[in-house]
Amino acid sequence: MDTITHQQNKSPALTNYKSRQNIDHFTDVRGLPCIEKIVRSVEDNPNPISTVITGKIPEWINGRFLRNGPGKFEIGNHKFNHWFDGMALLHQFKISNGQVTYKSRFLSSDSYKANKEHNRIAVSEFGTVNIPDPCKNLFQRFLSRFELPKTTDNANVSFVTYKGDYYVSTETNVMHKVDPETLETTKKVDWSKFIAVNGATTHPHTEPDGTTYNMGNSYNSKGATYNIIRVPPTKKTAEETLEGATVLCSIPSGDKSKPSYYHSFAMSENYVVFIEQPIKMDLLKIVTGKLRGKSISDGIFWDPKRDTIFHLIHKHTGKLSSIKYLAKPLLTLHQINAYEEDGFLILDMCASDDGKAINNYNIQNLRKSGEDLDEVYNTMCKNFPRRFVLPLNVDRDTPYDQNLNRPNTTATSIRTAKKTVFCTHEDLHGEDLHHYGGLEFPQIHYDKYNTHPYRYFYGCGFRHLVGDTLIKMDLHGKHMKVWEQPGLYPSEPVFVPSPNATEEDDGVVMSVVITPNKDKSTFLLVLDAKTFEELGRAAVPVNIPYGFHGTFNATP
Repeated sequence: MDTITHQQNKSPALTNYKSRQNIDHFTDVRGLPCIEKIVRSVEDNPNPISTVITGKIPEWINGRFLRNGPGKFEIGNHKFNHWFDGMALLHQFKISNGQVTYKSRFLSSDSYKANKEHNRIAVSEFGTVNIPDPCKNLFQRFLSRFELPKTTDNANVSFVTYKGDYYVSTETNVMHKVDPETLETTKKVDWSKFIAVNGATTHPHTEPDGTTYNMGNSYNSKGATYNIIRVPPTKKTAEETLEGATVLCSIPSGDKSKPSYYHSFAMSENYVVFIEQPIKMDLLKIVTGKLRGKSISDGIFWDPKRDTIFHLIHKHTGKLSSIKYLAKPLLTLHQINAYEEDGFLILDMCASDDGKAINNYNIQNLRKSGEDLDEVYNTMCKNFPRRFVLPLNVDRDTPYDQNLNRPNTTATSIRTAKKTVFCTHEDLHGEDLHHYGGLEFPQIHYDKYNTHPYRYFYGCGFRHLVGDTLIKMDLHGKHMKVWEQPGLYPSEPVFVPSPNATEEDDGVVMSVVITPNKDKSTFLLVLDAKTFEELGRAAVPVNIPYGFHGTFNATP
């Protein structure tokens, strides 16, 4: 195996990459390999399949590694336009005593069933407008354009938990409760039946006692608001789902008709941190999209004239801080961690200086080759890990026009007005990360270190449109370790601690590695989290598309 695991302690000589002050930037890359088979449709495999083990899977790992992502990109003769539109395919790697089995099942959503029944795209998705019913006459098809678009329940982004139950979710108001053992869809759950929201993120945060926080938008005649949601940790009956969910705080959008798009949020011990970023949703365009023959993605745009705003909401009181923490325009999809220390809130995230990347993930772009593929990649802004440090104790005695932060960070916070603090970030990486195209899909030892000071995080390097390396970042010295193998594309890494672990990185990192140029050779990869060396892999004799997010469900 031509696998490379190495540690980067100093920046190598880079001929194809450079950085500017405060801007992570690349010169052009040439000769990217075609990865079109990463978005090929596959069949599901609801019955367990044996895998071929190479190396050794630690026997202490017992549980289910659950993954979610798109698995069908065509319905009949019609094709979805965007990577985010493919029908949800749920995956399970069941690990026990050093052995691994694999199964998958398409989510039995209303969208999937309607598409299958009509053999066409019957429900619109993020980047695809539904195909008109050919059985209707011309006038009926014309009238159908004036109907409000039906919300998709194609929950193809993540596995999440509420009150101990597993759900799959996307960014609409509908989730599906799923049996983690069989992957069967057991119940459709609509957020709007419990609280006044039109959707929720796919990245909730959970307290040690099981209390879960999330965010969702509300749209009404007064405009758009952002809502902080709290879900209690336990349920009174087995059938209960989101009962008891409450809105902790509502934040009005700065632009009532064009709220910010967000994929996640951050949480520290005492605060929920909402990042209002200048990637905007034009509600009028979205609502009238069907009439205009346009998808939801047509209504999302980048507005670089607006600053980014960090909103702090106290978790125990629901009170929104009167201080607005501003930063230059940025896009963040995933935060790494947040915690409080000595009167400051440390906020770590993966971010870029441009918000146009989402619309670059059209399926036609992922299937390009040669110079056309290079051009897509070179026009995308890359995400890098960054740290913002927010002073929590800003009062009438706090000075203006000087850095309020401690000397142990290069991040700055400057009070510019009575209730305004402008922040700049510190890079959480060395120059060597530029060689790997930045970092995304960040993960930490969540159960023990979320909302607390930490040292390590894991992610994918992006020298292509999808992850092509696994990276371990050490904040002490900003060193990194890398796992890579030519032609292989690892997905989001998930950390699983060893039994009775005493050190932060005592455990394994697992990732599903896609092999687009080799048929039926996808495998589950297990790395030693401390050394980042390969322990073992479990090869699956079926094809698996590149997915989004997952979780590990430990079993006794």
